[in-house]
Amino acid sequence: MKLTARARLALLQTALVLAAGAALTGLTYLLMKRRPALVTHLDPTGPDPQGTLQLMPPQTQDLHDLADRVQADTLAALLPQAGLALIMVTALAAVLAWLVAGRVLRPIRMISFTARRLSAENLTERVPVTTPADELSTLAGTVNDMLDRIQRGIAERDRVLDSQRLFTANAAHELRTPLTTARTAIDVTLDGNPSHAELRAMAADVRNAVEHMQRVLNGLLLLARSQAGLTAREPADLATLAATALDTAQTRAAAADVTVRPRLRPAPVNGEPVLLERMIGNLVDNAIRYNQTGGHLTVDTHTADGRAVLRISNTGRKIPPGEAQMLLEPFVHGQGTRVRTDGLGLGLTIVRAITLAHRGHIVVTAHTGGGLDITIDLPHNSSDGRAVGTMTRLRSPLTPGVHHALGKPRSRPPE
Repeated sequence: MKLTARARLALLQTALVLAAGAALTGLTYLLMKRRPALVTHLDPTGPDPQGTLQLMPPQTQDLHDLADRVQADTLAALLPQAGLALIMVTALAAVLAWLVAGRVLRPIRMISFTARRLSAENLTERVPVTTPADELSTLAGTVNDMLDRIQRGIAERDRVLDSQRLFTANAAHELRTPLTTARTAIDVTLDGNPSHAELRAMAADVRNAVEHMQRVLNGLLLLARSQAGLTAREPADLATLAATALDTAQTRAAAADVTVRPRLRPAPVNGEPVLLERMIGNLVDNAIRYNQTGGHLTVDTHTADGRAVLRISNTGRKIPPGEAQMLLEPFVHGQGTRVRTDGLGLGLTIVRAITLAHRGHIVVTAHTGGGLDITIDLPHNSSDGRAVGTMTRLRSPLTPGVHHALGKPRSRPPE
């Protein structure tokens, strides 16, 4: 039979009282036994003239025998009386120990009762913290802190699962559309006797659909790679990478009638240059693609407070301030919804993933007159990004199976 903690604590306290009482009784018995008997003999002639009784030394053996018998009788009466008193004190101690143990263990019972009522759907209850502050109140506070962390973790899990479901649905839609286009082109063309020109037109439609799917898959590959963390770190300069991206986009900016205003100052970082180059390239590409005719694009790099800062600002259509941050979500082009454009809606999502992999921060702000202002700051010398990569994978909208299947491409894939 297993005893409860209250019963064990009460038994322990009772045993301590019993042992202390037994030790006290035995010590009293030994001390009284070792104490010699004192025998006095009064003068039978009476008191002296001053009225004081005279003590005479005992002169007979009978007096010593009488003293020994009195001592033996006293010791014999002491043991049962002390034993009875010890039994009564032990019983009283057992009752008091049971009550005290229950009072001491009451906060622990409250913790257990609260824990039994909790579930994955109900984590709002907390253990009451008693006063004054002691070990049990500290335990209750620790349990409450643990419940807070569990509640935040479950909320984050639900958010990630919802993001994964939405990402899967959007990715399936992006891949299903070109497949449907290719299938329709094939069915329409082969319904009859197609001419050579019709076959070439069908082949062109199928090629465009395949290219679109390839761009989607390449974007997913790059997103998975950036969310898996950094594999190598090298010194790089955001100013040099931004200058390369602007040189590459010069023709597209001129065709779109967008004026480029570079303000490139040294901004050294320690990261993966391929991912950093793609991050800046995506920002420049989006800033040109969603700009307006006769608009401008400003690219600024500098250092501030020990961090490398990249700021890209452009003109363009008006975006509600509350929806600017939603542009970082996958497959979102504007107005907080999926809109069909010539882009995939993965550019800023990849930018955010690369920023987090380099332990950076990204802020997206909508201009009042239209366009966006995107600011990214990275540490000069980022520490090992493996922990960040693990955290990023937990927040990733990709499922673990996609991460395993995609792997980490060595080359730089296009968006």
